[in-house]
Amino acid sequence: MQEGVISISNLESFEELFESYKSATVLTRGEKAQKILGQLDTWCDTSEGIQQIYERIPALVEAGIFKGTPWENPSRLVPLLVNGTYKSGHPNSTYELLSELRMLALARGEIQASESMKEEAESYLQEALVLNLEFVFKEPQEETRLLMSEHELTKVHSLFGFISDQIQFSKVKAALVEELMLICEQRPVVTEKQRRIIALVKEKIELDPNDPADRDLLAFQRSIYRPTSGTVDRSFEAYEVYLGGLTEDQLVDEAEQMSESMLAYGLVSTYHASLLLFLVKQEHYELVAQCLGLNESGLARFNEHQAFVCTIIAEVIHPYNAQCIFGLSKTLENGVLSRTAVRSGLHNLLTISLHPNVEERINKSITGSTGEVSPKQYLIGALLRILGQPLGVGQGNNPTCQSARGISMWSQHAPAKLIHMVQAAAVHDDLSFRFEGSEIKYSESALGLVQKLDHQLDAVSVTLVPMLDKIYNEMMRRASGRGEDPHKWVNPGLYGQWIQIGFASAYDYLSNAIVDFDDFLRVFYGMCHPEYNGGHRLVYPNPVGIFITSAKGEMLGFHAISLLRVEKDPSGEVRAYFLNPNNEGRQNWGQGITPSVYGNGEIHGESSLPIHQFAARIYAFHYNNLDAASKMDKIPQTEIDTVKELAKQSWGKSYTWLEIKKQW
Repeated sequence: MQEGVISISNLESFEELFESYKSATVLTRGEKAQKILGQLDTWCDTSEGIQQIYERIPALVEAGIFKGTPWENPSRLVPLLVNGTYKSGHPNSTYELLSELRMLALARGEIQASESMKEEAESYLQEALVLNLEFVFKEPQEETRLLMSEHELTKVHSLFGFISDQIQFSKVKAALVEELMLICEQRPVVTEKQRRIIALVKEKIELDPNDPADRDLLAFQRSIYRPTSGTVDRSFEAYEVYLGGLTEDQLVDEAEQMSESMLAYGLVSTYHASLLLFLVKQEHYELVAQCLGLNESGLARFNEHQAFVCTIIAEVIHPYNAQCIFGLSKTLENGVLSRTAVRSGLHNLLTISLHPNVEERINKSITGSTGEVSPKQYLIGALLRILGQPLGVGQGNNPTCQSARGISMWSQHAPAKLIHMVQAAAVHDDLSFRFEGSEIKYSESALGLVQKLDHQLDAVSVTLVPMLDKIYNEMMRRASGRGEDPHKWVNPGLYGQWIQIGFASAYDYLSNAIVDFDDFLRVFYGMCHPEYNGGHRLVYPNPVGIFITSAKGEMLGFHAISLLRVEKDPSGEVRAYFLNPNNEGRQNWGQGITPSVYGNGEIHGESSLPIHQFAARIYAFHYNNLDAASKMDKIPQTEIDTVKELAKQSWGKSYTWLEIKKQW
């Protein structure tokens, strides 16, 4: 294929293969089926290829392509198994793709079937789509990125895009509500996924406001499309004209409705920007604060820095950049804007000119960019979102958890440093760090982990991540060969000297084994568990390395997260609350270990697990090496044994375990 077009010779080659398959004997039929699957696999990278396969599905089914396979009987197939089958690769993934297209052909009557079978096929596809939104929206989760090749990902993205254009979603409304609720509870900085689901619902499902099941979906729709009574049946341009004719009381009502809509789900409507800009222009400053939905602390800071905040609103906010309003509101509430260095940094950003390379990356990251918002406005808007929502930072479809973790940490504990980095990177398309007395410069460093940046990121991340990735990789290179995990030196060098000096690793580089895991856990519990460390809280996020495991508990790889706090949840269970920068805090790590994002005392953006389950997946963390020894004896052996058993029966199967004692 070239440029997404299947050549005539390629099509003819398939027809020859297919004719050969149909006339094959029992002995040669299996071999010829594999050849057909191999050729179809090469067509799957584009929607045109999927269309060509779909047109041949009735003939393939009639010829018996599924005979003798687990996909033979469509009525026995289970949507829950679809995801795992695609992750197993070709030929299983190609059979699965053909199976989904067969279901579509059944649902549309292109393969003869009973009415009940047509309905069954439609329901199957609806459920499969909801269970695989990561494929529909091209936002693979961590496990998916690790298991699937680029070709296999492109293949499923093409398929699910094709199917989602053909299928209604009316029977999976409850599942869509739950999905939207749990995404919004995490308050991500990038909100494209929620908006695309809401748009999909608007396009595909006829909702009845009198039906209780539909009201939640309508509420999500209103948050974007009709957040106030004044926005009904008006474009945002017409809404701007409408605002000029409102009384003071009517403007108060609009501001209240607008802020309530934003705070409900963390989603901002284009109308919100129109109203906020109108209020600033008309100097209705009390209503500006109301429109931002500020709490008492935020209101006090707005009143203190009113002129500066209104300047930011006037110069940065636009209907096509409206989501940053939520970030601005939260920066006022969390006190970041009260710092002189932060205000100075933001003021400086308003005056800079961006490097053309940075502008290009930012423009690539903006969905539906119209040119009415400048790259600099997008950049400052994204910075406001990150400063206001530090736990909403994500890595996109990139192996850059270290960089995303850093941006989140700095936004919480070194916001002025983050702004300074953004300015330097944006102006010069370059960045430098000091590491062990020497300078590391992005422009002079070798390749990082990212070979091709996925631009589904916020504007700050697309500016910084390519640079941070190369700098991090250079730090790792310089710290390697010391007989220990290089993160011992790289984490303080990259994130800041507030990272504690002590470094515990379960993995021993010299023996290539897990060594003294019992005492490794004792140090961890003594570092963070309030029952064994004197009731102390974590002061700074702790950069923790974890083993990523599949839903079966199998070892997949490594991942960087931040441990934020360890506290009792509302039920009294001690939980670890952490930032997972991989875009989605909900995972299934096997053995019943499924991080939650809501309902167990989580702050927006946090994931959490019972402390013993969290401990069963860690392999490295930092701690205070001056007081670790005094706390290790306090940890009950029963707790250690519980965690160790979970570890050994999952990722631990990939390693040799040694009981040699280490000096901690």
